[in-house]
Formats: sequence, structure tokens, C-alpha cells
Amino acid sequence: MVLLLSAVLSQAAIKNAVTENVKVSGSCALCETRIESAAFEKNVSEASWNKETNVASVTYDSKKTSLDAILKKIALAGFDNQSYLAPDKAYAELEACCRYERTGKSEPAEAKPAAHAHHASTTGDAAPKPAEADPLKSVLDAYYGIKDALVASDGNTASSKAATLVKAIKEVKMNELGQEQHNVWMKVMKDLDFDADHISETKDVGHQRDHFSSLSENMYKVIKAAKPSQPVYYQHCPMAKEGKGANWLSQIPAIKNPYYGAQMLNCGKTTETLK
Repeated sequence: MVLLLSAVLSQAAIKNAVTENVKVSGSCALCETRIESAAFEKNVSEASWNKETNVASVTYDSKKTSLDAILKKIALAGFDNQSYLAPDKAYAELEACCRYERTGKSEPAEAKPAAHAHHASTTGDAAPKPAEADPLKSVLDAYYGIKDALVASDGNTASSKAATLVKAIKEVKMNELGQEQHNVWMKVMKDLDFDADHISETKDVGHQRDHFSSLSENMYKVIKAAKPSQPVYYQHCPMAKEGKGANWLSQIPAIKNPYYGAQMLNCGKTTETLK
């Protein structure tokens, strides 16, 4: 009943809603997060992907976008689908666990139409709009990589993404930060580096999750200090840390719990939206 109510409320937020089921290639829980993230645009479109059937249920506002535009975004994220093949580069950048078996060949520069597809109208934006300049984008992207890996309980990928975060932290151009965000960054930068470094040095998911909790708190402080280029969802799991609770940041509103993964994937709620 809770899931049904959630689906009804979600569709209510999307006006002129149309829902279609489409084939999208993928192989794991991390793919699920990435596919749904690529399809998501607040009050415009969203998707729910099933890794067992490789079918995505896509809901969108038919007056603001099209299924074709959404499937192109998914392809640009690295996932072949019934309308578009992913660029080679996008596929190559996927984690090893996400390397599904490909049945077609794509062009390297941009997503190209799959040979068998019959496309819908392209009255909506066919390609994703470029994000506004954000000096902390690489930091947030690396953080999301860790979060997604912990959702999949993948310690190896979490370690690799944390190493990317350590590098991104060191490369932040502080003179490009706003005054308030700069002040917060100076206070938490060492703690961010400390937690990211510890996550990178271990493949133990439990230990990684311990550091992810404090990493998330400091990331929240930094992101809240300035308007992010895309909405950031601050989410809470009441069961984490032996019932003390823990938070994390997400690029999508759907709950994908990084502290328990498949054990309690949907445990939690969004407590704040930063935008």
C-alpha cells in the first residue's frame, strides 16, 4: 500500500503524465540507480528500472518532454535501450559490474538511434542541457559515485570512487567558491579528505559506511552553503549506526539506502531538498 501510494503521489507531481515500458540494458543495482538518475527531472520525468527484466517504466509530462528525449539521456549515461545505443566512451566509463553484454555497436561521439527503433516525437529537448558552472561539481559527482557503490554494497567500486574524491578535493579552485561556501569549505576540507581517504584505503563495506556517514554530514554543510546547479536530496535512514540514524545526499528523490543496500534498500526518507 505504501509503494502504491508513493507511485500515485509521484505521478500526481508530473502533469499530463504518460507512462511507457521500455527495454534498457543493464546488469546490477548500480545500473538501476544510474538509469533512474539519468531519466529523472523534477516534475517532468522519472523511471523505475527492473534489473531482472531490463524493463524501465518511464513516466513523463508529455507537454514538456518525450520518451525519445529521455531514452537519449539514458543512452548518454552509458545504457543501450530500444531507441538509442550508448556512446562507446560512456559505456567504457561504467564500473565493471555494470558492463552488460552489448548486442549492437555505437558511435563514439554521441548516442545514435538503434537500428530497429521507431522513434517518438522529439518535440522535447533531445539532449541534456549543460549544467551551470559549479566549482564543486567534480566533488559532488565523486561523492555520488561512492554513494551508488555503497547502495550496491560494492566495496571495490566505493574504494575507487573515494580515490577520485580525494583527487577532486585537492583540485577545488577555492577562489571560485562564494564567500559563505568558501568559509564552510575551509572548515570541513580536511575532514572530507580524511573520510574519503579512509574509504579509498579499504574494500570493507562496513568500514566504508562508517566513514560515509561523517563524509555525508560535511558534504551537506558545503552544498547547503550555496545553491547547487541541480537539486540535491538530503535523505535519512533511522536504522543506521545501531539505531542512531545517518544521512546522505542523493541526486534523485527515490530512496536508495547506502547504509544497508539490498537488505533495506528503500528504508529512509528525504528530509530536505537543496536547490
